[in-house]
Amino acid sequence: MYRILTGDKAYSSWSLRGWLLLAAFDLPFEDVPVRMYDAEFDAMQAANAPARTVPMLEWDEGCQTRRVWDTFAIAETLAERHLDAGIWPTDPNHRAIARSLAAEMHSSFSALRGACPMNIHRPPAPMKTVADDITADVARIGQLWSWALNQTGGPWLGGQGFSAVDAFYAPVAFRLHEYALSAPGTDSYGRRLLAHPAVIRWQEAALADPRLLPHYDVQ
Repeated sequence: MYRILTGDKAYSSWSLRGWLLLAAFDLPFEDVPVRMYDAEFDAMQAANAPARTVPMLEWDEGCQTRRVWDTFAIAETLAERHLDAGIWPTDPNHRAIARSLAAEMHSSFSALRGACPMNIHRPPAPMKTVADDITADVARIGQLWSWALNQTGGPWLGGQGFSAVDAFYAPVAFRLHEYALSAPGTDSYGRRLLAHPAVIRWQEAALADPRLLPHYDVQ
């Protein structure tokens, strides 16, 4: 049984990625929510140093508690521990594609991340103005998704099965939906990702939480 510490579901995009790496692959876990921008979060950081972020994965092994943070580290750890779960594609070429796209997600798209924070409470609507660098990020995402689906045959980025790379892009699909952003290659796969049962479970939990963080509101 794993434990995963997660931030507010409506807003914590990184938590969504980590949570999906368990929920989408039917791994047993307990979700331990931690309120962001709250003394509860400060206490979590102090108790789990040097880890300072959510998501954070924990499990007991022998007489020790093991901890892994950062979504890429969580993905690799779970893939090593559950070789048959399908966390990465089994085909080596598809796996290389999946890892390349996941790595670019992990390190890129700063304009989209900064201007369009994930906010599942936000009624979907266009922004008043869309900066050129956001448009460029969305275009790049469409290019990556189209290329990967063409290379692997889809319907997921790594091929026939949902894998870690799809978990990494789930918050992007929410952002594109929430801010009515689109480019060639984004719409069909984005809708497919938001319709995944585990993603729907996360969204339902987010909408059931009445807590609002006003600084995530973007017009």
